[in-house]
Amino acid sequence: MTVVLTWLRLELRRRWRPLVVLALLVAFATATVLTAFAGARRGATAVDRLTAVTLPTTLAVLPNQPQFDWEKIRALPEVESLTVFALSAFGVDGIPRTDNVSAFPPADDEALHTIERPVVLEGRLPDPARADEVVVTPLFPVSYHRGVGDRITLRLMSTEQAADIEYDPASGAPLAGPAVGARIVGVIRSPWFSDNVGQKGLVVPSPALYARYRDNFVGPDGVHNALVRLKGGPGVERAFREDLAEAAKRNDIDMMEMNEKFVAQVQRVNSFEAASLLAFGLAALAAAIVLVGQSVARYATATAADLQVMRAVGLAPLQGVMLASAAPFLSALAGATLGVVGAAVASIWMPIGAASLVEPAPGFDVDWLILGSGWGLEPLLVLSTAVAAAAVSLVVRHGEGSPRRSAVALAAARLGLPVPVVVGARFALEPGRGRAAVAVRPALFGAVAGVLGVLAAFTFSAGVRDAAAHPERFGQTHQVEAYAGYNGMDIGPVDQALPKVAGDPDVAAVNASRIAVAESGETSVTTYTYDPVSRPFPVVMIEGRMPSAADEIVLAPFSADSLGARVGGQVRLTSGGEPVTMRVTGIGFLPMGSHNDYSDGAWATPEGYDRLFAQAHFTFKYHVVHVVVRDGADPAAVAARLSAATQLGFLPTPPIPQVQQIRDVQQLPLVLAGFLTLLAVGAVGHALATAVRRRRHEVAVLRALGMTRPQARWAVVTQATLLAVVGLAAGVPLGVALGRTLWRLVADFMPLAYLVPVALWALLLVTPAALLLANLLAAWPGRMAARLRIGHVLRTE
Repeated sequence: MTVVLTWLRLELRRRWRPLVVLALLVAFATATVLTAFAGARRGATAVDRLTAVTLPTTLAVLPNQPQFDWEKIRALPEVESLTVFALSAFGVDGIPRTDNVSAFPPADDEALHTIERPVVLEGRLPDPARADEVVVTPLFPVSYHRGVGDRITLRLMSTEQAADIEYDPASGAPLAGPAVGARIVGVIRSPWFSDNVGQKGLVVPSPALYARYRDNFVGPDGVHNALVRLKGGPGVERAFREDLAEAAKRNDIDMMEMNEKFVAQVQRVNSFEAASLLAFGLAALAAAIVLVGQSVARYATATAADLQVMRAVGLAPLQGVMLASAAPFLSALAGATLGVVGAAVASIWMPIGAASLVEPAPGFDVDWLILGSGWGLEPLLVLSTAVAAAAVSLVVRHGEGSPRRSAVALAAARLGLPVPVVVGARFALEPGRGRAAVAVRPALFGAVAGVLGVLAAFTFSAGVRDAAAHPERFGQTHQVEAYAGYNGMDIGPVDQALPKVAGDPDVAAVNASRIAVAESGETSVTTYTYDPVSRPFPVVMIEGRMPSAADEIVLAPFSADSLGARVGGQVRLTSGGEPVTMRVTGIGFLPMGSHNDYSDGAWATPEGYDRLFAQAHFTFKYHVVHVVVRDGADPAAVAARLSAATQLGFLPTPPIPQVQQIRDVQQLPLVLAGFLTLLAVGAVGHALATAVRRRRHEVAVLRALGMTRPQARWAVVTQATLLAVVGLAAGVPLGVALGRTLWRLVADFMPLAYLVPVALWALLLVTPAALLLANLLAAWPGRMAARLRIGHVLRTE
């Protein structure tokens, strides 16, 4: 132990700079990798951790029926908790009503307590007895700079507006009701009271506000819906559906399964983001292993060379290995500690994207499993690398066996190619032996991996950019829409308005969608009529075709999976009467709706819709006109013109959350490409420098036999070029294939319409960029080869 400490003191004095650089490299690598891994794990578990502490809703029960008797439903044996909310809205002075910041007002004090009990991120919950207290979701203070303690003014509808079915509070028309001053007392988050991508936050009032101003929310015959938390146990949901139908005397009530609608969909996006972060972390880990490993190996080898003289005075090989490895290990331990601290600090910004909107404990977080594992493994990896390098230098006998020859180098020599080409080929492809041995395989692997990874990352990024720029990949082919009816009643003369809409010169297609919800007994299926006006309405199909008969239906991917249905199969659905059997003709996307996602629901012909909903309580729940605008037209201008011509409230279609969600990870593939470029640069650069240093005797002999300085320089250039060519030959096709395969997996996972991604500029530039970069890396080693002191090298060797 005394020998080790003495040697360490000497090492720290003479080689403290390389040790500091090594510690910083380890710290940077550790912080990057652990931040990515911990962020991925935190994002992937955010939904589960939120639902574990918030008493989440099992079903949102949406009868949309005035005077519905909720006390009967509350008394059902499967119900653990139920809260009623008003199907209404309010405004906040100073905030555009089109921002839609109002949450559905709770009509009782069960909400926020026995069901959807939120995590309180700041402040406290509102007093259920005070109408002047509200809470907000986390994006509200960010968007409007009003937080806990600030006062806002709530603007309600007049009683006439609340009773008018045609009035839409989100349309921007003035609210004529009372102004109510309120104070923000808390910031909350739960599955129901959470922000979505693209939103700006919500204001959640206390039940006392609804109790005091009931007529300003819902009028005399207002509509209420409910959130229901069911008791645990197998079959409880099916039993609740049966008991609900019996208690309500109707079995066509729309029910939104929160485990599927919220948890499954959000978890799908979070998993995609987590997988992207994990891939980034793995790439950073690969780059760190190459770069840090090479630095450690060089340091240990150099130290072992210094220790060779001590073997003559009794230094045992094992002692030499310990001495050569001690300093890198301590340096790595210091770097790993610093990296763990950095990763812990970086947790403030994790998780990213959609997962940040459901994180129950945002801010500083230490994932001891990830950080502790990294802190322990990083120094051990460095120690094992140093031990291996030192053992090779001190213990392994060199100079035995025949060197492996490269067929390419032999062919170059037999063809009489110039000396720099032959020598460069040998340097690039032949490992050599003894003290002249060079690790050519890691260099070749690094070159291939670098090109492959960069092409895969850019190809994948091309798919991300395309999906982020084209909502039609998610089935959103329309750009303007208008609500034309609700609960079986049309708003105005819709049939007379549709020809005017279709006749507008900037309108390419129109579909009048009647929307209602059918039940399978296990799940709800929001069904749209495919009823285009004059011209076909574009629908993005994944498989099969659109329905053309009354017994045919197209299912969205999520609904098809829930029903276990495939193209050519059959499904049985009901809306209050006898079940109707429909044949599935295709799998496709739908417009986003109030109660369905783009990947959830069904298309039916008007005749098929009438057949399915013949005995429904309402002929439709919503009647929506979807409008496709021709290329180059302004959706806002078209919406304004159509509103004036038809008296329907046309508005530009809001962006779907999935587009913003995929934009959240748009930069990760590019950062990943940067790390993989670093991997290739480190591997090739190390190979070039090592080859010149370890084979300086061979270069000196060739120089003595007549090789000129420019030829020595060109030998290194040939070596670099050959490594780049090998990387390009294998990496380009594999990288493109890998990028497309990964994007295909994402398209199936999201889901979205797959379009073959083409990274055109990356494909055009990768070859010249790789060759240029390789030759730039060869500049310094080539200069070293050209300026070797021949006599000095030959004497010392």
